[in-house]
Amino acid sequence: MKTRHHAVQGLAAVGLAALPLAVHAQTDNTDQTLDLNPMVITAALAPRTADQSLSSVTVIDEATLRRQDPASITDVLRGQPGVDVSTSGSFGKQSSVFIRGTGSNANVLLIDGIRLRSATTGAASWEFLDPRMFERAEIVRGPRGSLYGADAVGGVVQLFTPEGEEGEPMPSISVGGGSFETQRYSASLSGAEDGTRYHFAASRFDTEGAPVRRDGDDKGYDNTSGLVRLSHTFESGGEVGMLALRSKGSTEFDSFGAPAEDDFVQQVAGIYGELPVTDIWRSRLTLSESRDERDTVAPTYTALYETQTRTARWENTLYVGVHELVAGIEHSEDSVSSSADYDEDSRDNTSVFAQGLLDFTPLSLQASLRHDDNEAYGEEITGSLALGYDLDDSHTLRASYGTAFRAPTFNDLYFPGFANPDLEAETSETFELGIHGQYDAWFWDLAAYQTDIENLIDNVDTTGDGWVDTPENIAEARIRGAELSAGTEIDDWTLQAALTYTDPENRSGENAGNRLARRATQSLRFDVDRELGDWSLGGSWIAQNHRYNDSDNEQRLAGFGIVNLRAGWEFAPMWSARLTVDNALDKEYETAKDFINAGRAAFVSVHFGQ
Repeated sequence: MKTRHHAVQGLAAVGLAALPLAVHAQTDNTDQTLDLNPMVITAALAPRTADQSLSSVTVIDEATLRRQDPASITDVLRGQPGVDVSTSGSFGKQSSVFIRGTGSNANVLLIDGIRLRSATTGAASWEFLDPRMFERAEIVRGPRGSLYGADAVGGVVQLFTPEGEEGEPMPSISVGGGSFETQRYSASLSGAEDGTRYHFAASRFDTEGAPVRRDGDDKGYDNTSGLVRLSHTFESGGEVGMLALRSKGSTEFDSFGAPAEDDFVQQVAGIYGELPVTDIWRSRLTLSESRDERDTVAPTYTALYETQTRTARWENTLYVGVHELVAGIEHSEDSVSSSADYDEDSRDNTSVFAQGLLDFTPLSLQASLRHDDNEAYGEEITGSLALGYDLDDSHTLRASYGTAFRAPTFNDLYFPGFANPDLEAETSETFELGIHGQYDAWFWDLAAYQTDIENLIDNVDTTGDGWVDTPENIAEARIRGAELSAGTEIDDWTLQAALTYTDPENRSGENAGNRLARRATQSLRFDVDRELGDWSLGGSWIAQNHRYNDSDNEQRLAGFGIVNLRAGWEFAPMWSARLTVDNALDKEYETAKDFINAGRAAFVSVHFGQ
C-alpha cells in the first residue's frame, strides 16, 4: 500500500469516490483540499487507490463542484481527459458525452450504482441532471463491459449523491440567479445518528434561456429535482438502505426552424441489503429501477417515449488474504411505452460475472469475465486483463486489454418503418498502456490506447432515395489516443491541467479514413484556484480544435477556447457567496452544426451551511 498524499485534485486527474449506495466515503466535507491518490470504486467494483485501480480515472469531488457551481453536469465534464461534449445549445438542450471517441450511447451513466439511460436511443439525457444533487463524479476511461455489461465501450461515468455525516442534523440553503433571467434554489438536510444516515434535498432551476440558433429566440428550461437517501448499519456489520432521485421539467428547443418543447422525467430508485456472511465473505443484493420519460410537442408532430429499466443484482465479495474475488448475477428488463408502435416493447437480459483482484506486490493483476444473454440480440462474452507494476514508491506502470459491446437499441431493433431486427451488437477490443506518478504535493498520469470496433451500427440509405432509413452492421472504427493530466497544490494555489489527443477514424465504406462526427481531436483544460483568507478566486480555460458535424467530413465546425471565472467569499460562519462568469470572453461557438452555445453568463448565489 502506498502512502496517501493530500492536496487539491486536478480536474484532469483522479479523485474521491464512494461505493454505490452503501460504502461510506471517509472524508471531511469542509476540507477544501483533496486526496491526489484517493480511493475509487467504479473501475474495479472494489475500493482501490487511483494508481492501484490500474485504470485511467478522473474524479470531480464536492469541493470542486461547489466551487465551480455549474449549471449542467456537462459543464463539468467538458475538457476532462478523454471526454468530449457536444450540445445543441445551452440550458437543458440535447447533449452527447463522448469518452475516448466513442458515441454517447457507447458509454454508461450510473447514479449510485443504478444505470440511467433511454432504452430507445441508448444514450443518457445528461442535460436534465442538476449538479447540485451530487457531491462527486467519477470518470473511468476504457472498456468496462466485463463489469457493467452492454455499452461500456468508451467508459463509465458514475455520479454519487451525498450521505449524512455523524452529528446533529445539518441544513443547507442556496439562493441565486443571474443572466438570461435565471433563478436557482436548493435546500438539503442531512445527518447521522445511531447508525442511521440520511440526506434529503430539493432544487429548482428556471431560466428564460439563450438562443440556440443565430438570430433565434430564447429557449427556456426549468428543472425541479428531489432526492432522498437513507441507510442504516447494524452492529453485526450488515446494512440496508434506499435511494430515490427524480428530476422533472421542460425544455424549449428548435425543431426544423419551428419552436417545440419537451416535458421530461429522469428518475432512479433502489433498495439494497448487504450482509457479512462470514469474516471473509460479504453478500449484497440490490433492486433498482430507472426511468427516462419525454413528451414532445412540435408544430408538425407530437411524440411520447417512456422507458423503464428494472434490475436485480446479487454481488458477492470474498477476501482471501490480500486478494479479492468478486462474483455475481444480474437480471434486468427494459420496457418501452410510446406513441410509436414498436414491434416489441420489452426485453430482458441475464448475466453472470466474476473478477479477481490479486496483489503480488510490487506486481498486481486484475482479471474479469462476464456473460450476457439478451432475448433480443443474443449472447455476448466480455473480459479484461490488467497488470500493474510499482516501479518505486512514486511510479506505477500499467497495461490492460479489455473487450466490450454496444447493444442495439429499441429504435435500432423495433422502431416501425426503420428498424432492423437482425442487427448484432457492436464489439470492441482495447489495448492501453499507462504510467502514474504520485508525490507529496502533486501527481501526473499518462496513458495511450487503441480501440478497434467491429459491426459498428450505422444508419444507411437502403433505397437510394437519399434518405437514411435503416440501421445496419457495416462500419468499422479505430480510435487511437493519448491523455496527460497533472495537478499540484503550491501554498494557497491549486493548478490542474489535462491534455487529450484522440484520433477517432472511420475504417470502412466510402468514408474510410474520415473522422467520426462531432469529435474534436485535441483538447486542453487548465484550472487555477487561489485561497485568500475568506476569499477564493479561480478560473478555467478550455480549448478544443475543429470537428466535423457529418461523417463525410464536409461540415467543419471551428475550434474554440472559452474562459470561465469564479470567486467565493465566506462572509460569516456558515455563510458564503459565490460569483461565476461562464464564457467570460463572450465566445460564440458550436459543437453541433447551426446550434450555438450561450454567450457570457454571470451568476451570483448566497449559501448557508457547509
